[in-house]
This record gives sequence, structure tokens and C-alpha cells, in this order.
Amino acid sequence: MRAVATLVLGGARSGKSAHAEGLLPAERATYVATARADPTDPEWQARIATHAARRPPGWRTIELATPHDLTRLLKEVPETAAPILVDDIATWLATLLDDTDAWADGSLDPVRDECERLAAAVGACRAEVVLVSAEVGLGVVPATRAGRLFRDQLGSLNAALAEQCAEVFLLVAGIPLRLR
Repeated sequence: MRAVATLVLGGARSGKSAHAEGLLPAERATYVATARADPTDPEWQARIATHAARRPPGWRTIELATPHDLTRLLKEVPETAAPILVDDIATWLATLLDDTDAWADGSLDPVRDECERLAAAVGACRAEVVLVSAEVGLGVVPATRAGRLFRDQLGSLNAALAEQCAEVFLLVAGIPLRLR
């Protein structure tokens, strides 16, 4: 049986993570953290700590070792699993781009293939899943190749994920707009 999937999009500091967290029960959920901790970056560590501090005590946290772990987790989750919150897809994609050397004029085929596998896994997931992702397509065209590559890949991935989701929200200035 396919469960409900929800995509929550928004810009930086738009409230997308807090909105997504509010969609799930405080008693039982699984938070999938896509960010890699970097002990040499105190600001990044503080961001991660802020997210962790507001999670309800009944939530379990899974920290991904590789981007492929997310696809595998969503494919293998049983129907009886707690709802899943993935925060966030943009960070997941950046890690995938790092791990495949796509930033350095590498082939995008492995990136596109894994993005397709992720969208299919979301569509087939047997547990409720809420995905958080950045909406980066509303601004100017980035001046760098890396910026354009990231924006274009994330835009395509967000569209593929939205196709698999029954509900899609866009947060603007902290206000959730229901798109679907």
C-alpha cells in the first residue's frame, strides 16, 4: 500500500522545516538528517543543533552516511513504520553532487540516476513521508557553473518529487501556501 507523501518547499529561513515538523505527530516519527556534520564549521554545527533541539523526544533520528542510504531506507520501510521526515533534499543533492564529483565537470548521469531512484522510492514508500526542500528557482540565474548546476538539478528533482506527492506546500515569508 502506498502512503501519503508531502513535499514542503521554501527559500532560506522561510519556515519550511518547522512547518514540515508540524505535519507529523510528536509521539512517533523518524527524522532523516541529510546534512553531514562538519566539526570545523561551528556555524553549520549550530544550525544542526537548532534543528535537533526542536525535535520531539518521541522522534528517532537517522543520519545518512551516503545519499544512496535515503533511497534504500524509503524502499525498505515497512507499512507499520513511523512517519518519516526528510530534511532536506537540497542538502542531500549537494552531498550527491560532491560524492559523484559532478561539480568538477563530472558526468551528471549518476546524479540523475540517483534522483530518479529517489523519486521512485518516494512514490512507492509504504510509510507516510514528508520531504523538505529548498525552492531555488525564483531568483536570478547564478553567475557560476556550480550555482547553475545546483539550481537546475534541484529544480528538476523538486518537480520529480512533487509528481510523487499528494500534497505540496510552498512557504513564503513563513506562510504556507498549499499548491496541491
